[in-house]
Amino acid sequence: MGQDIQSILFDLDGTLIDHFTTIYRCYRHAQKVFGLEPASYEKVRATVGGSVPITMERLLGKEYVEEGVKLFRAHYAEIWKEDLRALPGSLELLKALHEKGYRQAMFTNKEGSNARLISDYLGYTPYLEKVIGTGDTPWRKPQPEFTHYALEQLGAHTETTIMVGDSPWDIAAADAAGLPCLVVATGSHSIADLAANSPAPLGAYADLAELGREFFNVEIEPCPA
Repeated sequence: MGQDIQSILFDLDGTLIDHFTTIYRCYRHAQKVFGLEPASYEKVRATVGGSVPITMERLLGKEYVEEGVKLFRAHYAEIWKEDLRALPGSLELLKALHEKGYRQAMFTNKEGSNARLISDYLGYTPYLEKVIGTGDTPWRKPQPEFTHYALEQLGAHTETTIMVGDSPWDIAAADAAGLPCLVVATGSHSIADLAANSPAPLGAYADLAELGREFFNVEIEPCPA
């Protein structure tokens, strides 16, 4: 199927980058300010998804969401570079697929402004035509309007586009718009968990190098993380 694909929507967190420590520190900061017992790293990692307000409600409760989001964003602005890590193979894969003629966009539930800062900082931007995140529209994954918006912005078509992500949110966002989805087990979910998802992804891979090799016939040599 890889030869039929012309456009690719890449998720960010857990797919191209590991930013979970930063995210955890921001939720922990909000909990401490409110005098709440900080959630464990494992709980936050398992809870993240669907945008900051949704995760904030799950972790802290609905009554803390509005102020909690403000605290999260302020702390994030101070520390976002500190624990940011490009996942092995991410830059190399984006570059290789760009050189093969694929049209690529970053499509994430991270706030669009933050996603663009990260894309620039890690050198992804030259290989992407668009960087789209929450706050750019009224929608978020897995709402179909958000996926259709990304397709429109990229000038892409459902029959020749695929999504690459790391979570059930990505699979659901792809399915909502009639797209196939490839997933990598570099986020919060194992290959077995991702493969067992309903709907099932088109393919589940250990990492980006395996995905590139087995689906796109692209060999990359990831730089050390």
